[in-house]
Amino acid sequence: MRRGELYKVARPSSRDPKKYRVFVIVSRQALMSVSFSTVICAPVYSSYHGFSTQVTVGVDEGLKHASSIHCDEVVSLPKSALTNFVGVLSQPKIEELNEALKAALGIPD
Repeated sequence: MRRGELYKVARPSSRDPKKYRVFVIVSRQALMSVSFSTVICAPVYSSYHGFSTQVTVGVDEGLKHASSIHCDEVVSLPKSALTNFVGVLSQPKIEELNEALKAALGIPD
């Protein structure tokens, strides 16, 4: 399990209308090696609004169609829910993700 990996998660919340939702791990790598049972993830949606808190992704990352990571909606998920590996972000996409997370959390450059 590594930062930047995408996983399909079954019924991540009772409010999500989808049976499955793809999430990307955004937790720092050191967190994956310790005994914490959860990791911080950002959801992937098919919609894209051009916000600075969104990162476009698609078939290059293992998805079926163009989508976007929504960094304004980060959640903590159990590691045990991350079993259906979809793909991984390239280093340039991880850099975009970092910028989108900074924007979402109000962290200045």
